[in-house]
Amino acid sequence: MFFLPLKSYTSEATGQKRKLWRFHGGVHLPEEKYLSNGEPVHSASLPKQLIIPLQQHIGASARARVRVGDRVLKGQVIGEAQGYISAPVHASSSGVVSAIEPRAVPHPSGLRGVCVVIDTDGEDQWTDNLPEPIVDYAQADPASLRERIRDSGVVGMGGASFPSSVKLNPGTDQPIDTLIINGVECEPYITCDDLLMRDHAADIVAGIRIMLRVLGARQCLVGIEDNKPEAILAMKQAVALDATGKQPVKESAQRIHVVKIPTLYPSGGEKQLIKILTGKEVPRHGIPAQIGIVCQNVGTAAAIADAVLRGRPLIERFVTVTGRAVLHPRNYRVRIGTTASELVEASGGYRGELAKLVFGGPMMGFRIHTDSVPITKSANCVLALAPEESPDAGQPLACIRCGRCAEVCPANLLPQQMYWHARAKELDKVQDYNLFDCIECGCCAHVCPSHIPLVQYYRYSKTESWAHEREKRAAEHARERHAAREARLERLERERQSKLRKKKEALAPKADSKNNDADAKKAAVAAARKRAAANKSSAGSTSEPAAGNNR
Repeated sequence: MFFLPLKSYTSEATGQKRKLWRFHGGVHLPEEKYLSNGEPVHSASLPKQLIIPLQQHIGASARARVRVGDRVLKGQVIGEAQGYISAPVHASSSGVVSAIEPRAVPHPSGLRGVCVVIDTDGEDQWTDNLPEPIVDYAQADPASLRERIRDSGVVGMGGASFPSSVKLNPGTDQPIDTLIINGVECEPYITCDDLLMRDHAADIVAGIRIMLRVLGARQCLVGIEDNKPEAILAMKQAVALDATGKQPVKESAQRIHVVKIPTLYPSGGEKQLIKILTGKEVPRHGIPAQIGIVCQNVGTAAAIADAVLRGRPLIERFVTVTGRAVLHPRNYRVRIGTTASELVEASGGYRGELAKLVFGGPMMGFRIHTDSVPITKSANCVLALAPEESPDAGQPLACIRCGRCAEVCPANLLPQQMYWHARAKELDKVQDYNLFDCIECGCCAHVCPSHIPLVQYYRYSKTESWAHEREKRAAEHARERHAAREARLERLERERQSKLRKKKEALAPKADSKNNDADAKKAAVAAARKRAAANKSSAGSTSEPAAGNNR
């Protein structure tokens, strides 16, 4: 599909004109960001108990490295990464491990996950085993920087939670030209990235420079929606200074460009932001690295700066607590493992009727039925919605085939067709309509006049497709194991027969020698008998004439 440029913008550092591009669809939503972005960030108090899941990232779950009863220190590794696509987990405060067991974790299905439970001691004591800071990162080996990022447990903090060290290692066959930093934060209510950019722009820029070193990229584009003027200003000021924060960057040396983009949901989607900033499209079923781009979140950039410049692992993050069902919406700096209930209580508790409690935003977040779930590395918002913010749409009506869902789909899919096949559980057919290109942004369901929960159908189809694929792989694995067993038994039988044959062949000369000896003896005996018979007959013939003469 051909996309016209949206507008151009002028880089503050270089005066260079750049184009912005449109992606298909999108919707304008009530922002509701004013509820929480008017106050400074509060530091959440140290809870009496931390519940730290071992699975806070895409890939293999970490394995517990501590035991019940162990005393742990802040920043200590309590979960080891298992495999390449995995990430370690660290204690976010000091205390004693009181349990390692399944607990409720943030998940759409309400699943439980294995967690390390720490009873904090109130000392908040750091471990002495933190790695040394890498201050001169511009001269450091990219591999050592990636290793530091991995050891620090840094993952994507925009929601995907993919291990950052893996994303920053696209391979020599995929050279990276552009690093894109996502500061869009397009979903309503959420403001934690906005406040992070305002307060810690220098750390974000330092993280960007570290990633440019790791990737060897030519430039970085920082995308921020135009409804965040304070964040845009703070980032532009930070970009204009060098790594010392004192000297201005020369125009010819400027590699980081802050880009103000129009407010439109979901501009913060990875593929959509890449389209807006570069005009390029990520291939279907592909990744941005295939077109020379890597995309990271501003929170991830700040965490990378913390890991490299201070040797500190990812053990805290900014979280928005908002919605009209909470008394004082605001943002917090939160230790990983703090429960949502602690944050709600710090915000004055609930007020009025709570219609829905959501982890994440109102569009892409998911409902949780208890606030006892812990904050994880990817958790950016606890949203308490009042009835007027989340009215009951009633029973869904029949699809009227209006096509509005297709008009707003940012992935340029056909949601109506996907819905029909998903509803009929025709998984192969729904995949023919590129089901897995759906980013579950909720635009289609938002505009549906029949109030059909379209995203739920797509999530169900994805889950079922993954389950069928796992069953298929398991069946294929079983078939391969059976074939391997049959081949092994056949090989063992051939080896047994071969050993028997060799043994017979080895015994054959001995048997022939014995037979030959027996034959020789028989021949000797027969020859002796023959000689004896001959001698006897010759003796008889000579004696008969003599007897006749005597008569």
